[in-house]
Amino acid sequence: MIHNVPKPAISPAFTIEDIHKIREWHYEILKDATPQERADYYNAGSREFQDYLAERKRLKALATT
Repeated sequence: MIHNVPKPAISPAFTIEDIHKIREWHYEILKDATPQERADYYNAGSREFQDYLAERKRLKALATT
């Protein structure tokens, strides 16, 4: 079961404490998740990032034409 935990506040300087906050946040989200739920969580994030990259590539192609 993936928990609905609010995202941590990250400082503009992005310090080591921010990395610790992110790690703790990931732990809280996934601590009781099954292996399939973990895979689904990471795959969804990967798909979102791939869509973001494809959109940036599309916009770059439009800008150079």
